[in-house]
Amino acid sequence: MNDFLIPATVFATIYGIVYLMIRRKERMALLDRGLDPRSFESDKTGFSSLKYGLLFTGVGLGLLLANILVKTGVMENDAAYLSLVSLFGGIALILDYILEVNITRKNRMKNSAETVQTKAEE
Repeated sequence: MNDFLIPATVFATIYGIVYLMIRRKERMALLDRGLDPRSFESDKTGFSSLKYGLLFTGVGLGLLLANILVKTGVMENDAAYLSLVSLFGGIALILDYILEVNITRKNRMKNSAETVQTKAEE
């Protein structure tokens, strides 16, 4: 365990330092050109709770179903746990994507309708 942990920690530390140095240089170059560095940051939509909730629910369902199938003798231990956790976790992430797209689309339509209504009132 220690044979893996020490090199992994060293690599992660070096990677983090290099990443932060590169990011700082990029931000400084943007500031030199008169651009706002915040314009290139990712747009946080607030769906992370939904994503993780669905993912862990899917993984839990996969573990539960795998346990049931192993106890009844339908599947082997390793195959059941790996395949069902991956399957239900993937289904949960696909479901999260579909929900996020639908919610975002509804919000955009609502915002565009409000904008049109505001312009019509003026």
